[in-house]
Formats: sequence, structure tokens, C-alpha cells
Amino acid sequence: MKIDLKELRTKSNILSLVRFFLFAPFFLMVLEIPDDDNFRYYTLGLIFFAYITDVLDGFLARRFNEITEMGKIIDPLADKICVIAVVIGLYKIEAIPEYYLAVIILRDLVIFLGGIYVSKKIGKVLPSNLLGKMTIVSIGFFIMGTLLNAQSITWLYSMLLYISLFFSFASVVGYGIRGYESIKWKQNETV
Repeated sequence: MKIDLKELRTKSNILSLVRFFLFAPFFLMVLEIPDDDNFRYYTLGLIFFAYITDVLDGFLARRFNEITEMGKIIDPLADKICVIAVVIGLYKIEAIPEYYLAVIILRDLVIFLGGIYVSKKIGKVLPSNLLGKMTIVSIGFFIMGTLLNAQSITWLYSMLLYISLFFSFASVVGYGIRGYESIKWKQNETV
């Protein structure tokens, strides 16, 4: 698999890079939450901005036929980095349980390393799928709920937490099955 660094110059990949570099402000803003409630809203605004760049980069990639191997890497990696930065920040201020932090980091690590393995085996990067996108949305709702103090409504907080955990586990299984099937398909194709 050959990745061309010139692919970074597409409109969609530039948006993904912008989102990738949002990890620093995300982490810093979440760490400031206890000192000033306005930071909760700034962080939510930043999350909304990241979401808009995520939707827009996918739209632009399809609209201008800019779907690239580099984009298939940068887009989900930017999502993972931003989510991990916010989740670490929320854990540091004790807004989420330790096991949630572990699940999110392990999920992203397994999918990332599995993606590298599958890419080496089949010679291309598998793009994100619907289950992965639903997982990011469910994690996003949990993060936004936490930032908006959903903990004060126990049933809502628990529902958002367990839905995002369910999708986190389901996405690992889904990506595992998809990777396995892609490798098998590639092996059958070369026989």
C-alpha cells in the first residue's frame, strides 16, 4: 500500500488535520472545567466544531472525488485522538469512571493496531463503517451529557454511558469480523 503525502492537500484531508490538532485545546479545556463553568460551553463549542469538520470532510471527499488512502487514515485517527483527549480530561476531573477511560483507550488501540495489520495484509486501508460512526456518535453524546452535568439525572447518565459502552464493544467485534473477512477475501482472490 502506497500513501502519497500529496494527498494531504485535499480539502477534506486538511479538515481532518484541523480536527486532529484539536486534541490539545480539547485536553486543556476539559482540564479547566472545575474552575469555570464557561469552559464546559467552550468545550461543547469545540466538540460541535469538530463534528462539523467531520461531517464536512466526508462530504467534500465524496463531492470532489477526494477519497484517498491518507484520508481513510487521518479521518478516524483525528476522531480517536479528540475523543481520547476529552475522555482523559474528563477522567482527570473525576467526571467519568476509570473503566470507561480504559474501554475507550483499549477500543481505539485495538482498532488502530488491527487496522494496521489488516492494511498490511490486504494492501489498502478499510474505511470507517456505519457501526464505527454510530460508536463515535454514542461516545460523543455521553461526553456532551457529562459536560452538561447529566450525572445529576442518574437514569440519563447511565443510559448514555451504557449505550456508548455497548457500541464500543460492538465496534471492536464488527471491525474484527470485517478485517477477518477482508483478509480471507484477499487470500481467495490471490489463489
